[in-house]
Amino acid sequence: MKTVLVTGGAGYIGSHAVVELTTAGYRPIIIDNFSNSNERVIGQIESIVGSKIPTYKGNFQDKKLINKIFSAEKVVGVIHFAAHKSVAESVKQPLEYYENNVAGLISLLEVMELTDIDNLVFSSSCTVYGEADKFPITEDSPMKPATSPYGTTKQICETIIKDTTQASKKLKAMSLRYFNPIGAHASALIGELPHGTPANLVPFITEVAAGIRKELTVFGNDYPTPDGTNIRDYIHVVDLAHAHVKAVGFLLKQKPAFYDVVNIGTGRGSSVMEVIRSFEKTTGVKVPYRIGPRRPGDAVSYFASATKAKEVINWQSGHTLAQSLKDAWLWQETLKKKS
Repeated sequence: MKTVLVTGGAGYIGSHAVVELTTAGYRPIIIDNFSNSNERVIGQIESIVGSKIPTYKGNFQDKKLINKIFSAEKVVGVIHFAAHKSVAESVKQPLEYYENNVAGLISLLEVMELTDIDNLVFSSSCTVYGEADKFPITEDSPMKPATSPYGTTKQICETIIKDTTQASKKLKAMSLRYFNPIGAHASALIGELPHGTPANLVPFITEVAAGIRKELTVFGNDYPTPDGTNIRDYIHVVDLAHAHVKAVGFLLKQKPAFYDVVNIGTGRGSSVMEVIRSFEKTTGVKVPYRIGPRRPGDAVSYFASATKAKEVINWQSGHTLAQSLKDAWLWQETLKKKS
């Protein structure tokens, strides 16, 4: 049974990846400082998979701790999720984002090199493309200036990983550029836990539907789209987690000094109003909303080409938008019962 270290393994995507790794026959180990997650998540993961998940509480930038883990465990690779991820926060605190996301990655790579850990799956983002001109976005689309320090950190990290694999005689790595993760595990034991006001559409919809918030603001209905609202590529978090597992299996078969990037999306865009209507139809719950002005910097449309993911790592999304929203709502209802 191959052991994989998952940094940020208690987070939204990381927790689902740990479940999918276990299901696929791997032995995941978690390191998390729980700054953007909850320690209770570990027990919930264990309830889903039916086994204990070795967990180290601490910061992935702690070289002594990472070295201790690599010395104690026969780790074959790392899935690196641990990063600050708020676009708005990154604008206010750029130095903190560069320190954690960029300097932290360098620290992790240094320990991996010293301990002969040769496989890395990096959790990247579609933000690396900046303001894209053509859709769907392919991996060959130009990488324009990012619209936030968060996006810039992902661009820099990808460059660092690429350069390191080219210089290394051992490292193999893949960056997964994912689009808009939504939904939750079907068990409703793990899901997204936004801190404060949700920054993303779907958790805001579910909180409005649950009565936690009064109404949803739709930012603009005069875009050049079929219904006038923005279009995005929404992917179920379980599908996204499964892509990371596929990437691990792919890397283990590659020769040293390998690097590639792959989009992880559905290949289909859904508008804000389409998401609202699909949620209402799927759950039978109305979502109060109002039309507000456009937000500065919002792209009209943003969705992926998922062709390369199928061709290279044999992955494609399996959940519909309706199923994703159903799972998100079940998760929200579970949270409401616990509050």
